[in-house]
Amino acid sequence: MAANRSGAESKGSGRRRASSPQSGQEPRSEPPLSLERIVATAVELLDAEGVDGLKMRRLADRLGAGAMSLYWHVGNKEEVFDLALDSVLEYRGPPDIDESRDWRGDIVHMLEDWRASMLRHPWSASLLPRRALGPNILIRLELLSKILSGAGVTDADLNVAIWSLWNYVIGATITRANFELSDEDRAAAQQRLTGLSQRYPTIERSRLLLDNDWDGAFRKGLDFLLDGLAPRQ
Repeated sequence: MAANRSGAESKGSGRRRASSPQSGQEPRSEPPLSLERIVATAVELLDAEGVDGLKMRRLADRLGAGAMSLYWHVGNKEEVFDLALDSVLEYRGPPDIDESRDWRGDIVHMLEDWRASMLRHPWSASLLPRRALGPNILIRLELLSKILSGAGVTDADLNVAIWSLWNYVIGATITRANFELSDEDRAAAQQRLTGLSQRYPTIERSRLLLDNDWDGAFRKGLDFLLDGLAPRQ
């Protein structure tokens, strides 16, 4: 019995020693669970694994928390999707945008920022049309509407203008995010097209498949759209 007690005391004292931080080291602990941490970690998980990778248990593991503890802060996974999506669409426009008279410049700035935000988080472009519109995207749409209206776009044409620009940004972003061909692949595809130049002479002549200026194409296409939206003098 004495030997058993001695062994138990030895084990117990071992546990106490193991739980004590080493000299000069702070004990590790996770930051308190909060809605902000949940959303930020959900964005990280979506960036790493895409929409299908967001599971509540996996999210909880990344947070170092129990899965059920997340539900003190969010109602369900759908709410996490909505919050994560809206968080990456926040727009910090120029401070003087309300006083600006350069309506085209203001729209270009906003839409280039919108596209860049979604390219940093490629899952967001395909998710946006399927989710509830959160405060940040609504702020963008309100500002876009205000700028267009102030530039002279009539109320009768305003919704068409908004959706035309929405479709352009979403379509351009999804295409860019998914069109990942190497230089060698594009060169090989253009070479095959050259062999078919009698059937496809125009796109072969323009070297369509070698054009890799995504940013330039987006900006020029946006200029085409804004030319059409500009009020007639």
